Amino acid sequence: MDAIDRKILAVLQEDASLSVAEIGNRVGLSSTPCWKRIQRLEADGVITRRVALVDPAKIGLGITVFVSIETGDHSQDWLARFAETVGAMPEVMEFYRMAGDVDYMLRVVVPDIAGYDTFYKKLIGTVSLKNVTSRFAMERIKSTTVLPIPAASGAA
Repeated sequence: MDAIDRKILAVLQEDASLSVAEIGNRVGLSSTPCWKRIQRLEADGVITRRVALVDPAKIGLGITVFVSIETGDHSQDWLARFAETVGAMPEVMEFYRMAGDVDYMLRVVVPDIAGYDTFYKKLIGTVSLKNVTSRFAMERIKSTTVLPIPAASGAA
């Protein structure tokens, strides 16, 4: 991946609805070479998909909860069951296996506290959990999907 590919990624992260011609213009390429690079980035799995970002509050999902989970069972069977179940829950926006004192961390969006209570009951009913701690976000100060594109290795 060269500097132009990195510029294309930066442009697409800001606005994936731009035409190929406009993207090319912003990175110094004509349409055809720009389109070929985008296709290659998609084929290589660098670009995984292009989506519309939706404001959760404007569609009634005003509560964000960070859920820390500790388990007493670290077997592969347990993890497979847990990952399949939690991965299928539409309220779960992000799901991580962690290092440190917490085993798993979830970012969950729900309409209200009652919605979280329903989610929580479904979560604890799936598999045995040692501890579940919920932290409710009071205010979203920064939220982005734009990754900081690192310079090519060896670049000055």
